[in-house]
Amino acid sequence: MTQVFEAGDDIVRIRQSTLIGLSRDAKKIPLDLKSVKAQMSGGYVSSFRGRGMEFNESRPYQPGDDIRAIDWRVTARSGVTHTKVYHEERERPVLLWVDLSPTMFFGTRQCFKSVVAAKLAALLAWSSVQHGDRLGGLVFSEHHHDEFRPKQGNAAVLHFIKKLASHPAWDRQSKSAVTSHGNPDAGIQALNRLRQVAKPGSLIVLMSDFRFLTESCRTHLAHLARHNDVVMLFTHDPLEQALPASGYYQLTDGESRLGVDSANATSRDQYQQRFAAHHQMLEQLCQQLHLLLIDVSTTSNLLDVLKRGLGLRPKR
Repeated sequence: MTQVFEAGDDIVRIRQSTLIGLSRDAKKIPLDLKSVKAQMSGGYVSSFRGRGMEFNESRPYQPGDDIRAIDWRVTARSGVTHTKVYHEERERPVLLWVDLSPTMFFGTRQCFKSVVAAKLAALLAWSSVQHGDRLGGLVFSEHHHDEFRPKQGNAAVLHFIKKLASHPAWDRQSKSAVTSHGNPDAGIQALNRLRQVAKPGSLIVLMSDFRFLTESCRTHLAHLARHNDVVMLFTHDPLEQALPASGYYQLTDGESRLGVDSANATSRDQYQQRFAAHHQMLEQLCQQLHLLLIDVSTTSNLLDVLKRGLGLRPKR
């Protein structure tokens, strides 16, 4: 069993040592920038809100106070209008949401999408603590869910990485993970739990192929986007985008085989259109909710993708 895993290390499953070794590259990721240049609707600039605001106290209302900050409970109890006072948190919470659902265990170039997601998460985890932020997150599959409350320091990253690399979803001997779609609501449930963890002012990064997106997901994302910065890292494989040249190909999950005949031009076009429609849906969702969408292929240079996507060099 161990030898099989070693043969597939960093291809079909991730090594903990690989994720730890990404700490040096993470220093080049611009999570500390005050604004992130994003090519969204109209080409406007989307700025990170910065660090969160934490409740400090309620005091009597004074002229000039923001009426949106009125503490209605204290006001009703005391009969005197009170307003809430906040102070800026010294560390911003960074929440990493990693999808290890069955559809993420697929890849035809270099590695599985799940391996790409794990590497992205590790790079962002190291970058967050190197910039003085608190790291938290959620790692989920169709049957298992790990949640991490935001904490500061290298110990938080090492704990996150250990849990990520040892998540049960990596066990490819689990037939439920290989041959079934598992729990179709796992992504929705994970978004709902993310809402319970996220505090206003958080930076939230979602790593997934987003195959599970429904109207319920849109509601959760809209709620998260109201008071947080949300980045969607759309992971995909070249074969999902387009079938190869005309021919007969075989795919395997290690237990069964599937034949794919790409000789039919109409079938190839329909296949490509399905991916394009999914991508367009994600683009429209991000434009409507003011989220940042970054495309990540299994063939991508992950460090370059994050540097460009997060705005180190503004896109022209």
